[in-house]
Amino acid sequence: MTIRQTMRHSLKLTAVALIALAGYRSGATEPTSVKPQYLHLWTASADKSQPDFLAVLDITENDGRYGRLVATLPVPGRGNGPHHTEHEMPGDGRLFANGFDSGQSFVFDLTDPLHPTIVRQFGDVEGYSHPHSFLRLPNGNVLATFQMRHAHDSSSIRTGGLVEMTSTGEPVRSASADGPDLGAGSRVYSGQIVPAFDRIVTTTTDMHKDDPASRNLQIWRLSDLSLLKTFALPDGPADNEGLLTAEPRLLPDGKTVMVSTFSCGLYLMDGLDGDKPSARLVASFPQKAETFCAIPVIASHYYLVTVPAWNAVVSLDISDPSAPREASRLVLGPEDVPHWIAISPDHRRIVVTGYAALQHRVLIARFDPASGQLQLDDRFREEGASEPGFRMDNKTWPHGGNAKGIPHGAVFSLP
Repeated sequence: MTIRQTMRHSLKLTAVALIALAGYRSGATEPTSVKPQYLHLWTASADKSQPDFLAVLDITENDGRYGRLVATLPVPGRGNGPHHTEHEMPGDGRLFANGFDSGQSFVFDLTDPLHPTIVRQFGDVEGYSHPHSFLRLPNGNVLATFQMRHAHDSSSIRTGGLVEMTSTGEPVRSASADGPDLGAGSRVYSGQIVPAFDRIVTTTTDMHKDDPASRNLQIWRLSDLSLLKTFALPDGPADNEGLLTAEPRLLPDGKTVMVSTFSCGLYLMDGLDGDKPSARLVASFPQKAETFCAIPVIASHYYLVTVPAWNAVVSLDISDPSAPREASRLVLGPEDVPHWIAISPDHRRIVVTGYAALQHRVLIARFDPASGQLQLDDRFREEGASEPGFRMDNKTWPHGGNAKGIPHGAVFSLP
């Protein structure tokens, strides 16, 4: 090739590159496309004559779709009382969600977010009733916490247990949480799987009433669902921080577990791999009558939790889990009572649902995983709205009806 031919060839390559770059910047080519992202809201109908439903919002950020309602799926029955879902979207796209009032639970197929379907509906399983929380096992199955045995109006109610199910809701095995160290008012609430130690940690709060037995934690062997230990949490300065055990969470090291209580205590577990596990109070928040510190999220070395007394979502730096320190506090409206939070797969957005002024409203907060800072996402709002968020009390729903929606469990889609 001559020098002139080489120069001519180089100019052609440069022109092609410039055209491709221009197309990339203008959005004319595929690389600029953004994969749609969705938020799934497990929602009760305030009008019991209308069905409860799953709502799907488009939360893609690159255009006007952000916060747009794109689908709803009504579920059978009335007054199910939509409550907890899994806290993160599972890899198979099958999301478990409980309707605690009716005792009915649903498995949703969300692999096509625009066309969600129900894979399975179930109630009592192997003698246990009212499932509450759903935990993914290393084998892909689901471990469900069932609050009790028999119906809640039975005179012979006892504490429930754990049931392992397939990802389509078929039972595999079960085990009772009942034992001599457990009070009659104890119920299996939530849990955390710790594969590194072959352990499960469960909490014991009754959804319907407060009971002294709710200060207990239970430790199980994961491999055979043997109940190993039941012990009570110690209190702190308020004399009730250990009451109403709530949500255990596993830290990124795969071995350390922190446990929250609805009485606004935060506990660090010790000796989980031995025969004498214990827990100590490492932080607490102010309490507010008839409200509860609730759902926590772990993101790297930050622990996020709702604190109703502050009308806030709080971020704690837990680089040293024995000495948490506040990194950020997102204060919401004075009448907002935040309850449920969940984090997006990239750990940059938090969804918030709750009570009082948040009863019919969904918020999204921005989270910086490097600094732990929280900030309300002001862009997440409906067209023409004067405040951020998505309201569920002023809609005519795609499935029919216009009942006010009460969202509880909320989960981001996978990327």
